[in-house]
Amino acid sequence: MKYEYEGKTEKEAIEIAASELNLERDQFDVEILETQKNTLFKKGYVKIRVHTQDEDNVKKENVNEAPKRLFADPLPKNEFEKQIIDYVASLVRKMGYETSVEIQFREDHKIGIKLNSNNSSILIGRKGKNIDALQLLTNVYASRIGGQDIRVILDTENYRIRREESLVRLAYNTADEVRINKRSVLLEPMNPFERRLIHTTLNDISDVETKSDGDGLYKQVRVIYKGIK
Repeated sequence: MKYEYEGKTEKEAIEIAASELNLERDQFDVEILETQKNTLFKKGYVKIRVHTQDEDNVKKENVNEAPKRLFADPLPKNEFEKQIIDYVASLVRKMGYETSVEIQFREDHKIGIKLNSNNSSILIGRKGKNIDALQLLTNVYASRIGGQDIRVILDTENYRIRREESLVRLAYNTADEVRINKRSVLLEPMNPFERRLIHTTLNDISDVETKSDGDGLYKQVRVIYKGIK
């Protein structure tokens, strides 16, 4: 389910969402839709969209318990993990490639799956489109076998970390370009997580602002020159 909230800051908007939905922060994903800095005549705000699991399938946890990430045993520890690993390996084989699949990490309501393959670049695809598609299919399958409250993250060759570093550099370089040319720049289509990273990276830069343009899962972030008020 999707909900939209607004606050003076990203943190405030997230706190409002968590309070109204009666959820812990790790029980929903956040997509930043628009940011507006404070000006002399207009108050700043951050508008977010919250993506949640179906409420009937969300487990209520002790509020004092933080998510724990465990990097220990790469082998499946239960039938659910075994089925996920077998499913991912089967998907890749149907693409025509061989891979070994193992558990990368375990968190509350989240599990990381690592693909080891000589064809990692193909599995990743341009801008991560292939690995994202495989991840989407895997999460659909996970829901069908009883993992509605578990999010599966697929990775290979540490692509996720490298992509984050690349996007942070892109955000800063684009902000510099916008300052120099005094014109907005529209970035490539990105998934919700990647867009949020761009928004968050530039959130504290006073003379630029960001907003998401487009429809669907892959929207574009527009970086806009504001000038110094």
